[in-house]
Amino acid sequence: MRFFMSAFLIFIGIIAIISGEADDSPGLQGLGLILIISVIFFAYRRRRLM
Repeated sequence: MRFFMSAFLIFIGIIAIISGEADDSPGLQGLGLILIISVIFFAYRRRRLM
């Protein structure tokens, strides 16, 4: 379940970056990038603590 949630959030981040690029919105691109980085960071931290 965690894998699917992480994959879904990364997908949403990628869509946000693409939509921000099409709309020329740096804020949306930044939010998408922050979302992707945070999902990867928390997945790494969770796996490291196990």
